[in-house]
Amino acid sequence: MKSGLRKALYILCIVGAGLCIGFLAYYYIRLQENKKIYEDLQSQTETQTLAAETEEKIAETEQSQTKPDIPVDFEKLWEINPEIYAWIEIPGTSVAYPIVQSASDNSYYLNHTIEGMAGYPGSIYTEGINSKDFQDFNTMIYGHDMEDGSMFGGLHQFEDSEYLKNHETLIIYTPEHKLTYRIFMTLTYDDRHIMGSFDFSEKEEREAYLASIGNTDTEVTADSKIVTLSTCIATQPSNRFLVEAVLVNEE
Repeated sequence: MKSGLRKALYILCIVGAGLCIGFLAYYYIRLQENKKIYEDLQSQTETQTLAAETEEKIAETEQSQTKPDIPVDFEKLWEINPEIYAWIEIPGTSVAYPIVQSASDNSYYLNHTIEGMAGYPGSIYTEGINSKDFQDFNTMIYGHDMEDGSMFGGLHQFEDSEYLKNHETLIIYTPEHKLTYRIFMTLTYDDRHIMGSFDFSEKEEREAYLASIGNTDTEVTADSKIVTLSTCIATQPSNRFLVEAVLVNEE
């Protein structure tokens, strides 16, 4: 009797272990497939950037440009997902991704790629409370803190002041505009929903937010336009790591 029970438990353990291994294998394969989506897009955009730079040099010898150079093929991106509306990059870093915003579910892209694949690494996204023209006082942009540094995992490198000094430029492309920002500070913040905690239509609330992040940059005021990049902190689940950048030029 005891021998039969031991045998049954042994078989159950073997089956359980097999299921765990299978799940981990499936998770890893899905994660790699999802990440490849973004790697392919980054590669395409890098190629387009080089081509655009060459064309720009030729054009500059013929006439002055009236429109900004947009090295992102939004037509192709819209074939993948029509909810893609911008592209963010921090030159010299791993941050170079499309930005999406769901028309119906603010949390959808937290766990879905731009192709609609469920699971990590999700997407770089904003919520419906923000407009898509980056004219709000504060545009919140969210992304996962991936262990390999992809998505917004690389933002933690900005905790090093020297790294920040060497990578302080942030660029957002829309189909019509190029917006250049200067990263002016980074910080660890609590996990409150910032867009729901401050009424940015009121100047006092904008000032309150700047005070809450400890802003001391005199060039950043309640009349500025900023973007806040937000990601998790693996060792501090009740906190968020924020990268703050202020608009310095719009073309």
